[in-house]
Amino acid sequence: MVTLEEAKQFLKIDGDEDNALISSFISTSEEICENILRFPLTELIVVPESIRQAVLYCIANLYEKREDLNMKEVINVMIGLLSPYRRDGW
Repeated sequence: MVTLEEAKQFLKIDGDEDNALISSFISTSEEICENILRFPLTELIVVPESIRQAVLYCIANLYEKREDLNMKEVINVMIGLLSPYRRDGW
């Protein structure tokens, strides 16, 4: 859903040194979104902007605050962005 280039542009990163790390954060962020939404992102034909923003927000926090991340705060913001699309169950 979010490409490495999109994530790097969002993070304002030009170099390639952290590509593997950022790619890992993309996968993790998408998985967190899927867990909150209770469905795989691949089911979406058109991805709503708030879902893309939730993924990018998570990537940015995982990358920029990796030394001192408050994941509970990140999840709470993501829930706010994703709640209109959340299903009752898997």
